Parts: sequence; structure tokens; C-alpha cells
Amino acid sequence: MSPFMKRYVRNKGAVAGLAIVGLVILVALLAGFAFPQSPWNSVAEPLLDPLSDMAHLLGTDMLGRDIAAGLAHGARVSLLVGVVSTAVATLIGITIGALAGYHGGRLDDVLMRLTEFFQTIPTLAMAVVLVAIFQPTITSIITAIAVVSWPPVARLVRGEFLSLRSREFVQAAVVIGQSASRIIFTQILPNTMSPIIVTASLMIATAILTESALSFLGLGDRNLMSWGFMIGAARTMVREAWWMSFLPGVAILLTVLAVNLIGEGLNDALNPHLRDRSAV
Repeated sequence: MSPFMKRYVRNKGAVAGLAIVGLVILVALLAGFAFPQSPWNSVAEPLLDPLSDMAHLLGTDMLGRDIAAGLAHGARVSLLVGVVSTAVATLIGITIGALAGYHGGRLDDVLMRLTEFFQTIPTLAMAVVLVAIFQPTITSIITAIAVVSWPPVARLVRGEFLSLRSREFVQAAVVIGQSASRIIFTQILPNTMSPIIVTASLMIATAILTESALSFLGLGDRNLMSWGFMIGAARTMVREAWWMSFLPGVAILLTVLAVNLIGEGLNDALNPHLRDRSAV
């Protein structure tokens, strides 16, 4: 076992989070095999209680749709939105932060004012506006979440670049005539990946919550079942059919909690200060 894995597994919560996320990924991958029919189809009597019908273990909603099928297919949407939007936001943040931190001066001022502008706007409100302007599709949702999520990454990368650009190995690369882009990508950026990875893992949880909120508000992709949509559709049936909103809510809670636990575990394993402390 590598030293990184040894440090990671010391955090029991992080191991539990990894197991939960692994289970969610497995459910998402097997959704098409376990539930070949569309989760939008009515397959049984409406409002079946959980465990009352072995063919539909988690019950049905007011239209007779299988709750288990909705949860399985909704896992695909949550993971897709969380991972892809975080990847796009991280790429944008790294680019802006690296340019601002390495070059400094007027370019730094312009890019940081742009970053601060985006940070002054509430993220959910801006995501709602962006999705409402365009058609509520999975592409527009991912784009909106990425647009509102990149500023923290940009500020983090800028700070790391400011502290590293004056180091001896960077100055040596400048002296031997390496280009700015080569120095950024081969000398500085690899040394900033640890905090970026930790931040990105936590951003996935935020993206899942944001997508759920958008779907709850009726701004989700109408062609795709999602956990947020399931909760929104069940908000008028809480007393009559508690499981309709409770089960997708638990799925969101466990997934977001698990992703946050993974982020904490990565921080423990990658943070050199915590690493030294654990070694004492």
C-alpha cells in the first residue's frame, strides 16, 4: 500500500465516504440493467408503500412511477453534473488563477476584479438566472454551475502561484530561458495540485446540491429524472406519501456527506502539515 493510501485509510470517515460514493456509482452504472424501463413510466398502482410490493421495494409515487427506478436513474444525473461541472469550473479557475498569480500587475488586477464580481453574486441565484435564460437542459445546468463555481479555485491557484513564483526552481527555469507557459505547466502547477484536488472534491458536493435545488425549482432537464425533481414533485404529498420526498432527500444527504468526507480524507493525506503532525 502506498504512503498516500496509508494516510487516507487512517481517516475512517473518508473510507466510509469512499464506500458510499462507490455504491452510488455502482447504482448509477447498473440503473439501465436493473430498471430498463424509463423512470417516467407508470408501472404500478399509485402511492404504493415501501416494502408493500416486492416488485417495487421502495414504493411508487402519485403517478405509479417506481421510486427505486427514479433514485437509480437520478444518481446518473447527480454524478454527471457534479463531476463535469466541477471539471469545467476547475479548468477555468486554474487558467485565471495561474495567469493572475504568475504575471501579476495589471493582468492580476483585472482578473481578480472579475473574480470578485462573480463572488459578489449569490451562486444559486446566478445559476437560476443562467438556466432560466437558456433552455433547462443538462448542458445549460452544467454550464451554469461551472460559471458560478470557478472563483474559489481561481483565488486558491493565484495564492499558490504568488508563493511559488519566487522560489529557486522557478527562477532557475526563467534563467535558462523557459517560456512562461512551460514554467506554469511544468514547474508551478504540479506543486499546486494537492489543494486543487481537495477543493475540487468539495466542489462536487456543492454542484450536486445546486443541481438538486435547480430541479426542485422546476429548472431541471425534463428529459432526465433527478433527485431534486423527485423532491419537488412530492412537496405537496408529504403527509400522504412521505417516502416520495424522504428517500431522494436521504440519497442527496448521503452522497453530499460522502463526497465531503472524501475531501477531508484527501486533505489529511495530501496536506504536508497534517502529514507531519500525524507522523509525530
